[in-house]
Amino acid sequence: MLKSLAVGKYWLLCLVLWSVAVLAETPTPGPVPAPVPKPVAAPAPAPQPPGVEGSAWLLMDYGTGQVLLGHDIDKRVEPASITKVMTSYVVSAEIKAGKLSPDDQVRISENAWRGGGGGTDGSTSFLPVNSTIALKDLLHGMIIQSGNDASIALAEHVAGSEEAFASLMNAYAERIGMTGSHFVNAHGLPHPEHYSTAHDIALLSRALIRDFPEDYAIYKLKELTLNGITQHNRNTLLWRDPSVDGIKTGHTASAGFCLAASAEREGMRLISVVMGSSGEKKRADDSQALLNFGFRFFESHTIYAAGQTVVESPIWKGERDSIALGLQEPLQVTVQRGKYEQIKAVMDLPKPLLAPYSQGQQVGTLRLSLDDQVLIEKPLVALVDLPEAGFFGRMSDELLLWWESD
Repeated sequence: MLKSLAVGKYWLLCLVLWSVAVLAETPTPGPVPAPVPKPVAAPAPAPQPPGVEGSAWLLMDYGTGQVLLGHDIDKRVEPASITKVMTSYVVSAEIKAGKLSPDDQVRISENAWRGGGGGTDGSTSFLPVNSTIALKDLLHGMIIQSGNDASIALAEHVAGSEEAFASLMNAYAERIGMTGSHFVNAHGLPHPEHYSTAHDIALLSRALIRDFPEDYAIYKLKELTLNGITQHNRNTLLWRDPSVDGIKTGHTASAGFCLAASAEREGMRLISVVMGSSGEKKRADDSQALLNFGFRFFESHTIYAAGQTVVESPIWKGERDSIALGLQEPLQVTVQRGKYEQIKAVMDLPKPLLAPYSQGQQVGTLRLSLDDQVLIEKPLVALVDLPEAGFFGRMSDELLLWWESD
């Protein structure tokens, strides 16, 4: 019995001495952030942003979703015919899901013919009652001509009624992240419970461009001839600025003149939204001013590529002593020209970091900030599998952690 106790103490003493030796050679775990790459760029002084008229407006970077400029961006406003961007998004999503075909023949009901306003109120594609038309042509008519009749006919074809279609609109809006919107019709004529925000409209525009680029291409067409009648796209920026390729106008007496626009120059895409302007020319002038200002005084950078190692962080109780952490998608940031070097990257990681982790599993968070404001947050994930170590490996790390805690 005494001999067994002596042997046990001997091995325990050996284990402690070995642990002390390992500890002397083991660095203290702690994430070492990779520096944000710094380009050589001459600062460009930015003037005051353009004075924009309207109840709400904003400028958004498409690549990052950052709001660069804005006023009352979350204020509830009437979207008018910009509603039809939501209608077209739902139709495109239902086609992609295999529930519709662009070649579907759509019947024009009397309700659709009346266009939501007795056949006289609002825009129309002049579709004869009880006629049929291919869904793809109807989609063109709604987008380019802003036809209320086309909007209602599409809604009825997709969901059976405009009311049921509005439920789909709200469901898709929730998926996109449009937290300030509610739809009750497919065309945008006024209703007390039909509303959106400038921010939501920008999010919707971004989602449409990203998710359905082929259908978004319809928005840059300047005219359409349907049933022998040629009508022009009301987005006059398509004629002014070759970089503009969408997106949609809107107008009612109560909503004022509205315009969501998007343009791409040298690989950078911006989205502007102007709501409640006083006139057709004014909404176009202000939208153009916002886009020009954004392209002139902001710049975008890809800081980390998808799958790139952002940090090789020490880890405990694993088969290896460190784990590669990175992002599942590219990290882009858009800032005022000349301020890129002032960006700070901060990583929040568990302390201590303990195995196991699976590839793609979130480990921590990467934040980019500028002037004490957080620009972007992204999850830091394990880029490789890192299983637990064996029994003795885990035990030695447990002793080291215990030793450090003292």
